[in-house]
Amino acid sequence: MAKSDPNYFLRLLPIIVGVLASCLLLVNRLLTANLTDSQARSDAVGIIISAVLVLTGLLWQQIQPKPPEAVELIGEEGFELVPDLPEAIKTELAWASHLLLTNTATKTLVVWYRGQTLLRRGILRSDAQVNLGAIAQRAIEKQKAVYLVNLKLYPGRVEFGFLPENTQGIICQPIGREGLLILGANAPRSYTRQDEIWITGIADKLANTLQEAQTTTNQ
Repeated sequence: MAKSDPNYFLRLLPIIVGVLASCLLLVNRLLTANLTDSQARSDAVGIIISAVLVLTGLLWQQIQPKPPEAVELIGEEGFELVPDLPEAIKTELAWASHLLLTNTATKTLVVWYRGQTLLRRGILRSDAQVNLGAIAQRAIEKQKAVYLVNLKLYPGRVEFGFLPENTQGIICQPIGREGLLILGANAPRSYTRQDEIWITGIADKLANTLQEAQTTTNQ
């Protein structure tokens, strides 16, 4: 528990302090031969404060969110890039994928564009063919990201057989109207709202770069 939740001991601190203070008050009362009225009042206040601390600690156990359990994705670290892409596109894809892998919960990612897998990076499933299913296609058609916060709860997870089999969460982010950025995390509910905004911005940048390259090729 402590390894997966860095705030575990912090949430226990009020309980520990409250119990310790109560024990010290009890010892002090037992060792006091002649109890004065002022000491009795002080003991009563101390007991109340200790009880409040213990209650606060118990409440923290319930209301403070605990980070989701992370797993080690099954696969091998890899970086697969279509070799005949223009150098500018290769650089852009390498830059974008590096940012996503180092600044978000992403552990594996795929860039699919115009029917072709341009990039796979991170923890990869060997010999996996990327075929977009209904969920991914809907993200492109609706031009709206799809976030599967806890993959094991979705029957549609079978569509993502090209990702590591124990992937915990997935974001399908459209790259314009012809592409998709697929991100996989090693823990459920691991992407924040800020992460989603960041991912959208990177996808828009990729869409612009890929569209410009396509226009240049057609001229």
